Amino acid sequence: MRYLFIFLLSLTFLNMNSQENLPFYEIPDYPESYSEAEIVGRMIDGLGFRYYWATEGLTDTDLAYKLPNDSRSSIETIVHIYDLSNMILYTALNSPIEMMSTEGMGFKEIRKNTLLNLKQASDIIKKTKNFEDLSIIFLRNDKKIKFPFWNQLNGPIEDAVWHCGQVVAFRRASGNPISNKISVFTGKVQED
Repeated sequence: MRYLFIFLLSLTFLNMNSQENLPFYEIPDYPESYSEAEIVGRMIDGLGFRYYWATEGLTDTDLAYKLPNDSRSSIETIVHIYDLSNMILYTALNSPIEMMSTEGMGFKEIRKNTLLNLKQASDIIKKTKNFEDLSIIFLRNDKKIKFPFWNQLNGPIEDAVWHCGQVVAFRRASGNPISNKISVFTGKVQED
């Protein structure tokens, strides 16, 4: 019986630990110098941190919450943020945007994939030497439509930040506010 208890405790710890291994629990320390690449990467890190905490511990009630009009529910907003994270990643890869289906994916998988997309995009962007070489590329009817990287800043990155704020407001309205230990100013979780 004792071994069963230790085994179950270990599984619980591993499951909790795997959730903690998702990126953006905290924002990484900043570099010693400023560069275009580090600044844009830091913007994505800030988005990842906000998204991590906006979506941490959401319940089914939170996910279903929506305003009493034609607005998106929280889960629909989260799917939209996932789509934006794909746009950010594919731009970092300098590849045409591929919208990935979320059919058959649950909230936890969407959340995980969004965080991983943002982490990969941040890592790539921080190594970028020339942003003029990066474009947002859409394929429409066998035609490539390109936008400069500038549109990434005021488009998908800032749009995703905007929508993270919506998720935070919705979860507060549904009775599950984020922890007051989260500091978006420092990008850290305050200790007790």
